[in-house]
Amino acid sequence: MNELVIILGAGESGVGAALLAQQQGYDCLVSDGGQLKSVHRHELANAGIAFEEGKHSEEKILQAALVVKSPGIPEKNELVKKIRAAGIQIISEIEFAYRFIGSSQVIAITGSNGKTTTTALTHHICKHAGLDCALVGNIGYSFARQVAEAPKPWYIAEISSFQLDDIESFRPHVAILTNITEDHLDRYDYQFRKYINSKFRITENQQASDYFIYNEDDEVTMQHIGDFSILSNPLPTSMRKELLHGAFIKDSQMTVATADEKFQMSIYDFALKGKHNQYNTMAAGLAASVIGLRKEKIREAIQSFEALEHRMESVALVRGVEFINDSKATNVNSTWYALESMTKPTVLILGGIDKGNDYSLILDLVKEKVKAIVCMGVDNRKIHEAFQYHVPVMVNTGSAAEAVHSAFRLAAKGDAVLLSPACASFDLFKNYEDRGAQFKEAVKNL
Repeated sequence: MNELVIILGAGESGVGAALLAQQQGYDCLVSDGGQLKSVHRHELANAGIAFEEGKHSEEKILQAALVVKSPGIPEKNELVKKIRAAGIQIISEIEFAYRFIGSSQVIAITGSNGKTTTTALTHHICKHAGLDCALVGNIGYSFARQVAEAPKPWYIAEISSFQLDDIESFRPHVAILTNITEDHLDRYDYQFRKYINSKFRITENQQASDYFIYNEDDEVTMQHIGDFSILSNPLPTSMRKELLHGAFIKDSQMTVATADEKFQMSIYDFALKGKHNQYNTMAAGLAASVIGLRKEKIREAIQSFEALEHRMESVALVRGVEFINDSKATNVNSTWYALESMTKPTVLILGGIDKGNDYSLILDLVKEKVKAIVCMGVDNRKIHEAFQYHVPVMVNTGSAAEAVHSAFRLAAKGDAVLLSPACASFDLFKNYEDRGAQFKEAVKNL
């Protein structure tokens, strides 16, 4: 083959794409404008894959037959513009991996909130039911790495809007769209419509034999679903009405109904608590049912699932104060869901890199449930402006340890301290996992 494939960006998805490209007989260069993590540097060197860091060799890159772009690199990047101008095809790692899966099938999950939990739960159900499957995408291994190193008949993939932006043939047998709320608008020229279009791309290659699971109670989804020609079988979820096909909850009972199967289950048996998790559970249950898994196995798996780290994770009870780590809440809507499920007076830790946040979305819940806000970020002005007249106490902190100490001081026995930042973490932390880990460490040190 010996066509040149350029991999732009050497994170997990870039290294995975490089391993797959090499395996498929392509010439390959991995190019990263920043510094590589040592683990990725060693892996590429050991595999004999050419790479460069801290620069891009433009002349070589513009000779590529194909460019696989990291989801972190925006379309407005100067090098990306030059590649486009040269007429070279740019695809995402998800698309690249999909081209080499043969007859394997994909269940793909996207959405502004709940996609990680829904993906992990769907994978847990499939594994429990004996399906030979892998967890890939934004969670677990990159899709391309899995295809290169340990191909499976089924892939359960968490997929972001950035990854969907550069697909061409990617076609999931089951697509799940959890919901759409304003997020990542900085990447979409602050045009919500562009982000909405991006999310719906998960359905664009689906055929009549495929399935599309979506939340019928989500206003944005329902407002725009008619704008797209979707050929796959629609399977909605709802808590507002009974559905003939799909999943709904009525009188604390979940009903999952597909063409071939129908089963029911009490929401009190769900391992995942909170209203938002009931939507996630309906979507995962539907996906499992529609690919023919047995209802007894689906029920057992929904009961035995363990919640994810950094997602409404109960950390410790310290002198009657409960500490909850929801570091994965990187947008306002995630924080809304977290607050909505809180039953105790709450000290809320907020802040980080603002992605164009509209805090008015959580104002009512903050007024109802929050007794104090601890800001944890480099620039907290917007948070103060949003809540200064509605929350009696607001303090600024510059680290996880400082935030935990301040929150503990402000909390009384029977209260909860909730880290649900509504922001990206890059001002003080490496990523949301690092933020959550530092929070948990600080709690242990109280």
